[in-house]
Amino acid sequence: MLQKCEGIVIRTTDYGETNKIVTLYTREWGKIGVMARGAKKPNSRLSSITQLFNHGYYLIQKSSGIGGLQQGELITSMRGIGEDIFLTGYASYIVELTDKATDEKKPNPFHFELLYQTLHYLNEGYDPEILKNIYEMKMLNVLGLYPILNQCSVCGQTDGHFSFSIREGGFICHRCLDKDPYHFKLKPATVKLLRLFYYFDLSRLGNISVKEETKAELKKIISAYYEEYSGLHLKSKKFLDSMAQFRNLL
Repeated sequence: MLQKCEGIVIRTTDYGETNKIVTLYTREWGKIGVMARGAKKPNSRLSSITQLFNHGYYLIQKSSGIGGLQQGELITSMRGIGEDIFLTGYASYIVELTDKATDEKKPNPFHFELLYQTLHYLNEGYDPEILKNIYEMKMLNVLGLYPILNQCSVCGQTDGHFSFSIREGGFICHRCLDKDPYHFKLKPATVKLLRLFYYFDLSRLGNISVKEETKAELKKIISAYYEEYSGLHLKSKKFLDSMAQFRNLL
């Protein structure tokens, strides 16, 4: 049975000399894998539509096993990402995080929209580090993680000077700092942005200008929280970190 879906290519794996297994994150069915026969041939009609990050409509022959990709129609090529090694690094992290954090065939149209918007904003030249932080914060619930960002995770107070406690799983106010001697001190701007990134609708994103020291704090907190609780070890994350060091030398 042939069925049409809207999807984004989040992973490709070579299969034999000419075929590819393509992992799509679709609006209709969530994450699925499909066989793209002959897609590695340069003149194949499936070659361009199965490139990483591409967004399109896909016609799939569904079966009890892996489905077969029959044809596709490109909507957005995300060319800006493909032409920039740094943006490719960020986009690779976004799609690998999506792949590792989501289950097969579990529809989530909200998540599809989030993935599309993040890649679209990357392609349009928005700050990649901020987009990465927003996506990471929005992925926490998908991973079953719910940081406490609307109050102190110890006493429940909503006012005061907040730090971040990995142990307590969220913000900790100045009154409760002795409960976690290893807390991370935060600037008020970082507190505000962590909360904003977690709760707000990405489609309403305007031009966010963030100081470099605030970006460094955001990265440190989010990375530490993921390291402690997510159980994920992503190759693209290591590449991004080494790429950041290289960029600083330029």
